[in-house]
Amino acid sequence: MMKSTIRRAISSLALTLLLPLGQAVAASNMVPDYEVKLLMNPNVVLDADHKLKSTVLNTFNMPTSVTKMNVLFMDTNAKDIYSNTWIARIRKTEGESDFELTYKKRYAIDNGNITEALYKANTEGFDSTEKNYEAQVEWGYQKKTLSISNSKTDSKSGYSGMDLPSASDSRSLLKKNIPGKLNNWLYSGWGASMLDSSRKYGPILAKRSVGTWSGLKLYIEVWPILSQAGTGTDYIVEASFKTTSETTASAKHDELQAYLISRGWFVAEDSLKTQLIMDRY
Repeated sequence: MMKSTIRRAISSLALTLLLPLGQAVAASNMVPDYEVKLLMNPNVVLDADHKLKSTVLNTFNMPTSVTKMNVLFMDTNAKDIYSNTWIARIRKTEGESDFELTYKKRYAIDNGNITEALYKANTEGFDSTEKNYEAQVEWGYQKKTLSISNSKTDSKSGYSGMDLPSASDSRSLLKKNIPGKLNNWLYSGWGASMLDSSRKYGPILAKRSVGTWSGLKLYIEVWPILSQAGTGTDYIVEASFKTTSETTASAKHDELQAYLISRGWFVAEDSLKTQLIMDRY
């Protein structure tokens, strides 16, 4: 708690010093957590049924059972929401009764400068007083992105199991729960207007396995995404872990990468799942 307080105070002071004379910021930057995401080679770690091989499961103490996640994004044909670095996502997770609605604003992190991205978010209203959003640094192979998310749950009659809502019901749910920052991003009512003209991107039925590695909870997700030609499926396999410490994220990122390389499982690319989905559906 003390460290968090000190970090917030330093962020506030530093931001004030960097601003033009006479311009003030109401609060300090948000304090993010970190999610490290590294890609694994599907041709090596998946079996003929596109499931994780037993050697991978055993290595990370993972059960054979998986959790299914059905995911779709809503946007206009011109991808206006995505082009303005927002996403509107609906997810149904196996075992959960409600739909999870996520509205996410993303900021590029240039040259690894996380603080600069947090400053940018602060100037656009995402600061430490914000109670409805959570900040996270998505830390890939080389690329880092600041994601600021607002998540809600809601239900709609007529759906069961892993079913996702229709396009019409998806628009209705997302508009009903839309946060003000998205709705008024470019002008008052912009977000709702974009959702009125939105369509589905997806769905994608992903599968998650949960295990452990180096004292951390490790997730491996398998995402079947439509191929670029539209006639087949590309499998994205992503290993990830979360931490509240930037130091831990940095050190364990390199350790996990080295470990995956040593097993012949690593793909030296950044994960671009959302971009692939927006491009291919």
